[in-house]
Amino acid sequence: MQIIAWSIPGFILFIGLELLLARRRGRNVYHLPVALSDISCGITQQLFNIISFGLALAVYAWVYQFRLIEPSTAGVWLIGMIGVDFFYYWWHRASHEVNILWASHIVHHHSEDYNLAVALRQALFTNLSMVPFLLPLALLGVPPLVYAACKGINSLYQFWLHTELIGKLGRFERVFNTPSLHRVHHAVNPQYLDRNYGGIFILWDRLFGSHALEREPPIYGTTKPLRSLNPLWANFHYYFTIAGLAAGASRWRDRLHAIVAHPGWRPGQPSVTTTRDEPRYEVPTSPGLTRYILVQAALAIPATMLLVLHGLSLSPALRLAGVGLVAAGAIAWAGLLERHRWGWPLELLRLAGSLALLRVLFAGP
Repeated sequence: MQIIAWSIPGFILFIGLELLLARRRGRNVYHLPVALSDISCGITQQLFNIISFGLALAVYAWVYQFRLIEPSTAGVWLIGMIGVDFFYYWWHRASHEVNILWASHIVHHHSEDYNLAVALRQALFTNLSMVPFLLPLALLGVPPLVYAACKGINSLYQFWLHTELIGKLGRFERVFNTPSLHRVHHAVNPQYLDRNYGGIFILWDRLFGSHALEREPPIYGTTKPLRSLNPLWANFHYYFTIAGLAAGASRWRDRLHAIVAHPGWRPGQPSVTTTRDEPRYEVPTSPGLTRYILVQAALAIPATMLLVLHGLSLSPALRLAGVGLVAAGAIAWAGLLERHRWGWPLELLRLAGSLALLRVLFAGP
């Protein structure tokens, strides 16, 4: 988690460079409300990781005491880097094929744009859902800190995959994942669905039959668009979908199956592959509101970084207050952009709470 937190300034820098380069090429790859939604999902995930990452690492460390082998230093890193990517592939594949896992992972696929900001669009429960898939590395003797570093490096590699400005990379794509191959993964074109799950390596997809090349322009998003900018709704809406599937089933067997079924499954019907025929979700914004939210986002990003890096040095009450206020801001952006009645009340309450928290943090002895 520390690796990702320290990388946040670099992420923002490269997003800015991508935006400038796209404009120079006459490409419109960013829509501000969508990009803000992507970033707000990244902020809420990083804040939740303050709790969930420590829990996941504690589970891994407990299993590590039962390790079966003691690799050399070089062996530990080799097993760690290749193993994280191998087991990541199976977690990623299962997250597209099992409803309860897709309920978390779908957050990363909501965006109808494809740019570096999409790489930051992550789900609250990603780390927790990944834990069971990566525990074999503990039994293979990869120490917790090496495991955390390899996992962080794997995540960092995937940042650059989320861009339309880099074309195909020839022979490199035979072994490694690239933007072209990952564009396929994010597309809803029927021939692209459920393809290219690899993190760093694309070899696993070639070995296990999930590989596809980019042959026609991808259409991004999900087959049923979210049509919301709210990071909270993005993270929880599909759990309601699963509950609806279970409630609509006439047999207990189907109600239970709804949890582990493929996302295309429907009770009493064969699985279907649908194509999206809805127009993209557009939210008109005023220049004044846009500038205001950009300023708030510019403040929320370093606040998130500081909470992730130093939040544990705060008292539990102050840490919880900081996390809650920054997360409330990310949710309030959506309310303001979508003109919900609760948007400004939440934002004003957050501002008041933030001022009160700053007074406590910087009060003299």
